[in-house]
Amino acid sequence: MDRTEFVIVTTLILFGAFLMGWLASWLFHRVARVTENEMGELDQMAHALHEAEETRDQALAYVHEREHELTSQLSQTEAELRAAMDGLRDARHEAEELRAYIERIHAQ
Repeated sequence: MDRTEFVIVTTLILFGAFLMGWLASWLFHRVARVTENEMGELDQMAHALHEAEETRDQALAYVHEREHELTSQLSQTEAELRAAMDGLRDARHEAEELRAYIERIHAQ
């Protein structure tokens, strides 16, 4: 193969590669083209996603607020329970003292 044939074969190979690339690009853009209808659907989906995110944020805020309320209510209830248990303990101690006092009086 002489130099002229080599240049012609190389030129044909490069031109064939160019045509295949151009054809693949054209085919890809033809298949992947977005229509006006699809753009409308994409806009609707984006709007729905935005609304869903806002709803999620509101739900998270409500959950955090409710959790804070329940935590404070639980703390208050635990404090009341401790006070009631202390009162019950004192009442039992006082009842034991009164029983002992009554038994001493009856024993005399």
